[in-house]
Amino acid sequence: MIELNVELGSNSYPIWMGRGLLSQGEVWRTGLPGRQIALVSNTVVAPLYLDVLKEQLSDYQLIEIVLPDGERYKNLDALESIWHKLLTEQFSRNSTIIALGGGVVGDTAGFAAACYQRGIAYLQMPTTLLAQVDSSVGGKTAVNHALGKNMIGAFYQPHGVVIDIDVLSTLPDRELSAGLAEVIKYGLIADVAFLEWLEAHIEALLARDPEALMYAIEHSCRQKAAVVAADEREAGLRAILNLGHTFGHAIEAGMGYGQYLHGEAVAIGMCQAADLSRRLGWLDDAEVERIAHLLQRARLPVKPPESLSSERFLHWMGVDKKNLNGQIRLILLRCLGEATPAMTVDIALLQATLETYGR
Repeated sequence: MIELNVELGSNSYPIWMGRGLLSQGEVWRTGLPGRQIALVSNTVVAPLYLDVLKEQLSDYQLIEIVLPDGERYKNLDALESIWHKLLTEQFSRNSTIIALGGGVVGDTAGFAAACYQRGIAYLQMPTTLLAQVDSSVGGKTAVNHALGKNMIGAFYQPHGVVIDIDVLSTLPDRELSAGLAEVIKYGLIADVAFLEWLEAHIEALLARDPEALMYAIEHSCRQKAAVVAADEREAGLRAILNLGHTFGHAIEAGMGYGQYLHGEAVAIGMCQAADLSRRLGWLDDAEVERIAHLLQRARLPVKPPESLSSERFLHWMGVDKKNLNGQIRLILLRCLGEATPAMTVDIALLQATLETYGR
């Protein structure tokens, strides 16, 4: 097992990584407040792993809250169902929520914890690669709205994060690839050596080699923990973690939540961000192609949906938390391994990318 800490002063917490951790309650039960625990999962993950947790927590008062599976259910109705159950069972301020699932479960349960009685503890137990390397770490919690993705939420740090790589054995191939998009992101924004390692080991990751997965997850979490520690509430540096996300969120919202997995939309968005970086003179053609080729090897899409016009792209990109004073701000690449802070760009260059890249 590997343990690292997200250093945030009084909000600091551990990330535990290893094999079989869901059944090692002695590792992650330490310090859980109170005796009431709500296990929040979804209809896909709960049948696989909920009983394992119940065995580890048999001496607690437990309730189960099983949400529908899918991005389109990351909404206010899901929040209401969690709060209603907590209130019905008279859960107190020192109770705990355990989020067992992917990013949808983690984001929704985390936001529910942030609001219930003005904040209760929650533990992240991510079961997808994407959640393990990204959404479970850093305390971003939110739900979607019909008018924008992740626009209703809070910064609220978890009690801890339990990453059991054995659960990836049941992850569908498409979900595994979606997670690799976020792993590749870390190489692009801050670590060329890691990018080169990924180019050499992408097939091992797709084959779910435990050593390769453990290295990629640990490296990704260390990068994210360092960025979050430096900028917890995304005042500046933390925005680099959103490379490709403004484009990607536009795809998710514009095409209807669930048609593209988050990682698939981000993969396309990173290619569009690379193309725009090339138009600014920061990347060359070979580097843009290198990025697209690695994402394709990871079995990810690299071209935007033909049905999403540049006008609709701009509309949905206008609904983004990084935007200021009505201006779209993007994370781009000054070179491989160096991302810019959020910045505005010439709208004509942005439109050129939207109208031509991958069309």
